[in-house]
Amino acid sequence: MVSSYQDRVLTCKDCGAQFVFTAGEQEFYAGRGLMHAPGRCSECRAQRKARNGESVSQSDGGYRRERGQREMHPAVCSNCGQSTMVPFVPRGDKPVYCSSCFEQVRSYR
Repeated sequence: MVSSYQDRVLTCKDCGAQFVFTAGEQEFYAGRGLMHAPGRCSECRAQRKARNGESVSQSDGGYRRERGQREMHPAVCSNCGQSTMVPFVPRGDKPVYCSSCFEQVRSYR
């Protein structure tokens, strides 16, 4: 299959360096419905993500986002009554499930 995309040279809006937006990257963007080309080079994107509290590591030539430790909150499972920890503040207006019950409920959807 022949790709209709061609490599494009773009200029980073942060550092002014030129970088290549490859045909493969363009195809990747299009496949995910992304309409705009990146405005920053990979180094400036990584620095920006790091400033925003995300750690970024490079693997296989690409960058991978790693989340920091999530804040957990105590809750009681609405299904089995077991004490559990969840990554959000329970508001009381929706059921909260432990991991086991959540998997069971999710499989019904």
